[in-house]
Amino acid sequence: MTKMRWGVLGAARIATVKVIPGMQRSEECEITAIASRSADKADEAARALNIPKAYGSYEEMLADPDIDAVYNPLPNHLHVPWSIRAAEAGKHVLCEKPLGMNLAEVRQLIEARDRTGVTIGEAFMVQVHPQWVRTTELVRCGRIGALRFAMVSYGYFNTRPENIRNVREYGGGGLMDIGCYPIKVSRMVFGEEPLRVSATMRRDPAMGVDIVTAAILDYPSGPCHFSCGMQVVPHQTVQFFGTKGRIELEIPFNAIPNERSCILMDDGRDVIGSGIEIEKFAPCDQYTLQGDAFARAARSHTPPPVPLEDSLRTMAVIEAVVRAAESGRWEKPEC
Repeated sequence: MTKMRWGVLGAARIATVKVIPGMQRSEECEITAIASRSADKADEAARALNIPKAYGSYEEMLADPDIDAVYNPLPNHLHVPWSIRAAEAGKHVLCEKPLGMNLAEVRQLIEARDRTGVTIGEAFMVQVHPQWVRTTELVRCGRIGALRFAMVSYGYFNTRPENIRNVREYGGGGLMDIGCYPIKVSRMVFGEEPLRVSATMRRDPAMGVDIVTAAILDYPSGPCHFSCGMQVVPHQTVQFFGTKGRIELEIPFNAIPNERSCILMDDGRDVIGSGIEIEKFAPCDQYTLQGDAFARAARSHTPPPVPLEDSLRTMAVIEAVVRAAESGRWEKPEC
């Protein structure tokens, strides 16, 4: 089978440390080119990662007829503009999360996809990781009874002003960077859309980005309480609570590549965990799985793991969280 040939826009850390190495182990993908606005930086990344081609501009790489698909890990404000350029060049596109800066941008990308006929998806790798596939399955089949609520917390410490996550006009801030994960996975596991949202937000006085955001997503089945922070101790926790038990993911978002992952299922018989069962999963790399799943979808002309319509609904919730934090009232997500 001929592998899908990929080009990478930029040498972002998420690409060079996680996604490219994962996709290089793929059965269906090969990384054939990397581009940067600096030819030296592109050459350096290509040598370090054994990538055949390096380009000193994004435009040069998009003009390469030997590239089938593009992975876009650029800063948030460049996601949609360069994904559209890639689509117009006839390339399939896997774009990092969050897909765009706002709902209007996501709609622009949907229009570009429909106009060009290429496959475009959002790079939420959790969608295909076995621990998340299994968690969703267990909740839906009633293993913990009726789902009543979820609690998610995700954070890290970053006070560097030059880092793009601390530049507001680039789409920086904790909600966009990691708050999108609780929104995505709760929508995925609940299998519903939140009816309304309440939130509070704290911004860095100098940089203007949100450094702590807490929200309640009110789903028909119950609430998801989540918090995210960029100036807190690094951590990530996820729990789903039902009438007969709870499920906890040990390392929910940054599962260690090619090591076992696990989920904990507690029947709640006592508070010391006597009723906990652990389900373990074979070693895998979620970025390898993501690349393979996207390539199969593009070849078969079927929706990718996270299609743009799903991205639109995630962005609607992100915008509702921002509005709720500003208004102090419940806000309804609007697509």
